[in-house]
Amino acid sequence: MTDQQTPTPATPDPQPPAGFLPPDPERTAQDERLAAAQIIREKVARLYTTEPNAGQEMQEAEAATHRSKHQLFMHELNNSGKDLATIQTEWHQYYVGLNDQEKHEVWQEFYSSNANVLSLPAAPAGAQAAHAEAEHKHAVLTSQRHKSQRAKAAARPRPKRDLRSPQAIRAAVRDTVTANGKLKAKHHLQSLLFGLGMGSLVIFIFLFSFFNEVIIAPFIQPSRASASTPIIVDANDTSVSADPQVIIPKINVQIPVDYTQTTTNEEDIQNSLESGVTHYASTVKPGEQGNTAIFGHSSNNIFNKGKYKFAFVLLHTMVPGDTFYLSYQSKMYVYKVIDKKVIDPSDVSILDPIPGKVATATLITCDPPGTTLHRLAVIGEQISPDPSGNVAAAAPVVANAADALPGNGPSLMSNILATKVGKTVAVLIIVGAFFALMRWTNKPRRK
Repeated sequence: MTDQQTPTPATPDPQPPAGFLPPDPERTAQDERLAAAQIIREKVARLYTTEPNAGQEMQEAEAATHRSKHQLFMHELNNSGKDLATIQTEWHQYYVGLNDQEKHEVWQEFYSSNANVLSLPAAPAGAQAAHAEAEHKHAVLTSQRHKSQRAKAAARPRPKRDLRSPQAIRAAVRDTVTANGKLKAKHHLQSLLFGLGMGSLVIFIFLFSFFNEVIIAPFIQPSRASASTPIIVDANDTSVSADPQVIIPKINVQIPVDYTQTTTNEEDIQNSLESGVTHYASTVKPGEQGNTAIFGHSSNNIFNKGKYKFAFVLLHTMVPGDTFYLSYQSKMYVYKVIDKKVIDPSDVSILDPIPGKVATATLITCDPPGTTLHRLAVIGEQISPDPSGNVAAAAPVVANAADALPGNGPSLMSNILATKVGKTVAVLIIVGAFFALMRWTNKPRRK
C-alpha cells in the first residue's frame, strides 16, 4: 500500500479593514519625487551659504590654463601682495555679491578642479609667505593683547571681602555713631544746641533777606548833618540852598525833595523816592494856599536801590510844637507841628486842605516802620513867612488819581517773584515741598 501525502491547504490572504483604500501608485511616485527634490534644494542652499575655501580657490586659479572670471579675480587677488586674512575677506565679499547661477559656476569649477587635487601643483611661494606672515602677525598681536590684559588685571586693586556677620557690622556702625557707647548727656545736648543754632541762623538769614526793613529800622539813626536851624528865618535870606530840601532838626534829617512828579502812579513815586523824598503831585507846593504833602520811606528793603530808605524812620518822635522846614525856589518855609495821626492807607483825605488853615504841610510815611499796614502823618502849619502872602494854588496837572497812599518799595520776595525765573523757582520749590510732604505722610511707620 503506497503512502500518499495530504496536500497542505493554502493560507488565505488577510482581508483589508473596512474603509481601506489601496495606495495610488502614480501619487506615491510623485510624492517621492517631490521629497527628493526638496532634499536636493536644501543641500544646494546649504552649499551656497558658504563659499569655497579661499586657499583652494587660489590653487585652482593658479593651476587653471584658461581662467574664468572667478578664477581671474582670485589670481589677481593672490598676486596683489595682500596678506591671507585680507584675501579671505575680499573673496568672501566677492562671493556674497554673486547670484545663484554664478555661485553654481564657482562650485562647479571647485569640484572639477579638486577631482584630482593630489596632482595639483603646490601654492606659489608668494602665497605661502603671505600666509606665514599673516599667522605670525596674528600670533604677536594676540600675545600682546593677552599680556596687556594680564597687566591691567594685576594692577587693578581687588576689593577686600568683609567677612564679618551682619550682626557684627550693625554693631560696628552703632558703636561708630555713639562713640563706642561713650556719649553722655552733654554730648546729646551739644548736638541739640548745634542743630537749634544752625536752624536759627538759617531762619534769621531768611527773615533778614525778606523782612530786613523791620529788623533794621530800630537801629537806624539819621545823619547828623542838619544844622541847628533857627525857628524863625528870613524868607529873603540868600543863603538858602537853591536845591529843594526838607529839614527836620529834631531827628537830624536834611534830605532832597523831588517836586517834578506829575503823576501819582505808585511805580513812579517809588522811583522818585530813591533820590530822597517826593512831593505828591495832586497837592500844592510851598508858597501856595492849601496843603503840601511830602512822602518818604520809614524803612525800606536794603536790597532795593537808593540811599534814602530810612528817611522818615524817626518821624514818629515828632510832637506838636516841633518844627520842620521846606526849602523851595531859594526860599525857606517854616512849619510848626499841630497834629500827628496814624491812618489807613485808603484815607486819602489827609491830602486835602485843612479847614481854617491858610497853608500847611503834611509829612507822610509808613507805620510801623518797615511795614505798609498804616500811614503816619505829621501835620505842620506854616509860620514863616507869613502865610497871608501865599498865592492861590494853581490847578495841579496829575496823570491819575490814586485811591490809596503810597507805601514802601517792593520787598525782596516781590522783586524775585516779579521775574520769570523767580516765579519758576518758586513753583518748583512749592511742588517739591508738596511731594516731599506727601511722601513723608505716606511713609510706613514702624510698629
